[in-house]
Amino acid sequence: KDVQKEREPHVYLSKEEVKEKIQSYNSSVTDKLKMTLNSNGIYTGFIKVQMELCRPITVQSPLNPGKCAHSNNETAFYLPNGYVNTLHISSTNTVREVIEALLKKFLVADNPAKFALYKRCHKEDQVYTCKLSDREHPLYLRLVAGPQTEMLSFVLREHETGEVMWEAFSLPELQNFLRILDKEEDEQLQMLRKRYAAYRDKLEEALGGVWKPG
Repeated sequence: KDVQKEREPHVYLSKEEVKEKIQSYNSSVTDKLKMTLNSNGIYTGFIKVQMELCRPITVQSPLNPGKCAHSNNETAFYLPNGYVNTLHISSTNTVREVIEALLKKFLVADNPAKFALYKRCHKEDQVYTCKLSDREHPLYLRLVAGPQTEMLSFVLREHETGEVMWEAFSLPELQNFLRILDKEEDEQLQMLRKRYAAYRDKLEEALGGVWKPG
């Protein structure tokens, strides 16, 4: 069960400390996704972001078949939960820039303000999650925590319902969402009708056997 964790204070590292941490980080990497320190003190590397989106996203063109609804050149569909994406970023990139880069990679037309980036940590058999502020730097957090995703992982989610900026949704997006909901409602009704029809057939069959003459 996730529990909220207080945001840790940002500790600024000297250039020498950054160099030492990058060397230590790269020596522990097992997936070849190492960090590189540039002469200007900026370093680059990779982060993995797990997508945990409950609502459909709107893209400029169809990416995958499945539950989708079309409106002009845009398509709304549900991204598979738990999908992990890898981004190459720098130490200067903020949380907001990482969110924008993720959406751009998927050709997502939704407003970035609808989404939030969380960090997830495992400590003492519990999972701690904390929403990151737009100004935090994910690659710095990755460097400090080390390459093990058990120590730190990133998750992209929508803002909580009470935090959603509904004015950020365009009319085509809202219409797409309604079409998807209508489609899902019809599918659920058909499944229920089939289930109860099969149940009724079994009952009638059983009743026929009980009242069969002779």
